[in-house]
Amino acid sequence: MLNIAVLVSGGGTNLQALLTAQQSGTLHSGRVALVISSKAGAYALTRAAQAGVPTATLTREAGEPPQWYGERLVRLLRAHGIALVVLAGFLPILAGNVIAAYPERIINVHPSLIPSFCGAGYYGLKVHRAALEKGVKVTGATVHLVDEVPDNGRILMQQAVAVLAGDTPETLQQRVMEQAEWVLLPQATEEMARRLCLLWEGDSVPLPTAP
Repeated sequence: MLNIAVLVSGGGTNLQALLTAQQSGTLHSGRVALVISSKAGAYALTRAAQAGVPTATLTREAGEPPQWYGERLVRLLRAHGIALVVLAGFLPILAGNVIAAYPERIINVHPSLIPSFCGAGYYGLKVHRAALEKGVKVTGATVHLVDEVPDNGRILMQQAVAVLAGDTPETLQQRVMEQAEWVLLPQATEEMARRLCLLWEGDSVPLPTAP
């Protein structure tokens, strides 16, 4: 079973979906072995602690270059033997050295149907507000691989969600989470973990494990 790190910045509802999937056995090819928050006091850390998952807070210092923050992040991931990284509401944009350390082994969930309402500056309620202002009738969520361009990596899974009359950014956000994000992210994480396990087994190369 390979080690998964979940990177968060806020309440951790997508983290909870992964922990619940792990408890139910839906996520079984890997385990959440570390939760890293970019913000001290994020409630996601409480969720992780309640589930017995090790946690760490890694804030970016004022004026710190993204590459330096990336170096600290990679060292932390490697110290815990992490093989797969899941971004679940993680706000910092990853530097190239992180992408290079985990090529095609970082996935992200975004609350729209990429390529709509995505890219730099589109996160949280801003995504749903933009969808409502545009007047779209269908939105959703996307799980994709992460590269150096925000929300640009190869799409793995998508799920459409209807926009209803009278929706606010808050009500739409909740529906997208319930009907798409919390469904797709555990599925995509399990699929990625399973593929990585098969890949390493086929190459007779041991999976990274915690020291």
